[in-house]
Amino acid sequence: MQYRRLGATDVNISEIGFGCGGNAGLMLRGSPREQTAVVARALELGINYFDNAPDYGNGVAEENLGRVLRELKHRPLLNSKVEVRAENLGDIADHVVRSTEASLKRLGVDTLDVLQIHNGPAAERPNLEGPVYTQLWIEDYLRPGGAIEGLQRLLKDGKTRHVGFICRGEDGAEVRRLLDTRLFSIINTPYTLLNPTAGMAKPQGLEAGRDFGDVLTAAKERGAGAAIYSPLAGGFLTDAAIAGEERHALARKQDPQAEAARRNRERARKLRFLADAMGMSLAQTAIRFVLMHDGVTMALGGFSDMDQLEEIAAVSGKPPFTADDMARLDALWRSNFGG
Repeated sequence: MQYRRLGATDVNISEIGFGCGGNAGLMLRGSPREQTAVVARALELGINYFDNAPDYGNGVAEENLGRVLRELKHRPLLNSKVEVRAENLGDIADHVVRSTEASLKRLGVDTLDVLQIHNGPAAERPNLEGPVYTQLWIEDYLRPGGAIEGLQRLLKDGKTRHVGFICRGEDGAEVRRLLDTRLFSIINTPYTLLNPTAGMAKPQGLEAGRDFGDVLTAAKERGAGAAIYSPLAGGFLTDAAIAGEERHALARKQDPQAEAARRNRERARKLRFLADAMGMSLAQTAIRFVLMHDGVTMALGGFSDMDQLEEIAAVSGKPPFTADDMARLDALWRSNFGG
């Protein structure tokens, strides 16, 4: 396992991180025995960063990870997050503190290594209703009593060592505005072979959905690291997905007939040439692409079982794509995957 420095901090993080979210499902729906075995193997392989959130099973993933780490008597680097919903807008800073204290209790630790706001910054006030938290108005980050004030309290009290936030796309200016505060040590963003816009200007001709505005470069220039979530594009960048196989029993279910699913599978199939050239699985190739960017600190793997963990962990330290393969990939993007 190779390690990278987290931005301008003194923290060294494994190139592969352990994501505890619901898409892969292990830390929510796996058995205690399965969870312990996979986490133990991840630690043996050198993975030292575990990414969690209260939203992952309403605290269940945090509780399960805390139990496993106590059983294994191991304390890796721990991340969790805060979701700001409509009901919290009247006391955001206090909510950030309360939520973090609840996460610490579920994880069974006194401090986090990284705490992030799970809402991406938005230029305008979003319509938050019920459980929705994907975005937060940038002014609700910055104003007195806002999210930043809550994070600063937690840093002062030693309940987290570093703080960050999530990027949701179409928010490049707002991401830069937050990074310019120099408070944040890390961002989480998608960056994939299907949508590379977090790490470059959108290739001309590519229809990639949300534009992530080259936030990886912006973060690197401002001394922040980056964790890549959903590096397999929700599981579509796998050999099983392009073969039309059913998802793992623990994974979040998807409608294989949905238009977006069909489009993603077809685009993923056209990337097989990279996997063939690298002598890797498609999933490994997707992770290798992520790790080629010098603004990336780690790729967050979502693991349903031991085999998936072994497959992804093996990518660390592998060589990058050749110039010819990158040229062919760029041409594929510019042709909108031949569309």
